[in-house]
Amino acid sequence: MESDKSIIPARTEDLIRQSAKICSPAYSMFLDEKQCAEAEKILISRSDIKYAFWGGYDDAQRKILCIYSLSGCDYLDELYSEGLTEEIPMKCLTFIYRKSDVLTHRDFLGSLMALRLKRETVGDIVVSEGKTQIFVTNTASKLICSTVGKIGRTGVKIYDDMPFDIVKKQEFQDICGTVASMRADSVLSLALRISREKSAQLIRNTGVQINFTPVFSVSYEMKCKDVFSVKGYGKFIIDEISGISKKGRLHIAVKKYK
Repeated sequence: MESDKSIIPARTEDLIRQSAKICSPAYSMFLDEKQCAEAEKILISRSDIKYAFWGGYDDAQRKILCIYSLSGCDYLDELYSEGLTEEIPMKCLTFIYRKSDVLTHRDFLGSLMALRLKRETVGDIVVSEGKTQIFVTNTASKLICSTVGKIGRTGVKIYDDMPFDIVKKQEFQDICGTVASMRADSVLSLALRISREKSAQLIRNTGVQINFTPVFSVSYEMKCKDVFSVKGYGKFIIDEISGISKKGRLHIAVKKYK
């Protein structure tokens, strides 16, 4: 699915109709976090469907959407009540190479895009020492396994039957302080370490993505666990609102994604 906001709702409705027509689950390609949020806005109020997002492991950022419609297909409710994500058409490919060879996320993505694969056919790329695991669609998996023997100049062996087992730990930078309120301009001032005036100007001119939705209002009230990002500054999450200072300011803790 393209990132154009108008495309996501249309493609989501197409999946709902497809599932109802074939009385089976329907699957999207890989969606990024913003696209998942856009799709869920449509799905969350629908009582005639069930859905799930899955990217191969619990903390995946890129995920495939699985939808099945209950309209005229009531038996699906019992059939998929326990394993909606089990049949999602994706593969975990494991790339093995010498530990002395240092490869990056960019190296792998570049090599896959050189095969003229669309970005939506590739999920998360998890890199570790001498081993990288990548989630891809079944169709992409066949092409990669039959074509790729090197990433850059580094020889690799590819396996499509190994379980995902790389421990991926998200690292954060802790930012703590007090804010006058939970208004967007106040929170961004603390997180970005800029003046509140500059924060307000940034929101009005550039906007801030809050829970993957663009916001241009400086008075937008933010909440604990909101995820937000500003172009050029990075991605953050409000981790905690812990109390009020003697001067009536709120103590908050923000984490910046590394």
